[in-house]
Amino acid sequence: QVQLVESGGGLVQAGGSLRLSCAASGRTKSTYMGWFRQAPGKEREFVARITWSGTMIYYSESVKGRFTIARDNAKNTVYLQMNSLKPEDTAVYYCAAGSLPTIVGRLYDYWGQGTQVTVSS
Repeated sequence: QVQLVESGGGLVQAGGSLRLSCAASGRTKSTYMGWFRQAPGKEREFVARITWSGTMIYYSESVKGRFTIARDNAKNTVYLQMNSLKPEDTAVYYCAAGSLPTIVGRLYDYWGQGTQVTVSS
């Protein structure tokens, strides 16, 4: 079992930055950690992925160059640093954990409750 708790969302102006955190507990070793987002009326979208060893980092094209995923093993926490935010980044952001290096959300086993990110123009 893995428990995930996201934090760090909020309201920011376009061009601003936010850092999301995902605190994990339970059997996190050898898991892949992903960030996803879902905007109102849209399907859930993959954002970024990382292993607990910090390898196999992968980003969606829509955030590449603006977002950075990282982890702190000592704190059992995965971060998503979001820079140059755009109104289209507005969504609920979810942290997920799974055993496969995938960008497919349904293949992740555990999910957090989500944190709202709103970017104003």
